Amino acid sequence: MPIYEYLCRDCGRKSTHLVLRPEGFEPTCRHCGGRNMKRLISRVAFLRSEEERLERLADPDRWGDLDERDPRSFAKWMKEVGKELGEDVSDEVDQIVEEALEGEGGEGDEES
Repeated sequence: MPIYEYLCRDCGRKSTHLVLRPEGFEPTCRHCGGRNMKRLISRVAFLRSEEERLERLADPDRWGDLDERDPRSFAKWMKEVGKELGEDVSDEVDQIVEEALEGEGGEGDEES
């Protein structure tokens, strides 16, 4: 499949495009509409059935180091789940982790 990934230099997010005819194709950011795009080298993908992906997620050996009280550990887990389900959640998870860490700092300041 001719699927290409591009990084928007304006907003910093990735966009994926199915390109059937590469000649004359000019990518546009799906997030901000920007045209200042850089083509990325994509990872090789291989297909797994939904059942196989869910079995991998349910394997307790994969999550032995998960500490649900640690935002960074939880973020790592969320990113892995996103990868298994074929979703790029990195930006959203990073933002949530930053907000959680700020919230912990804010609560600690009020208590002192």
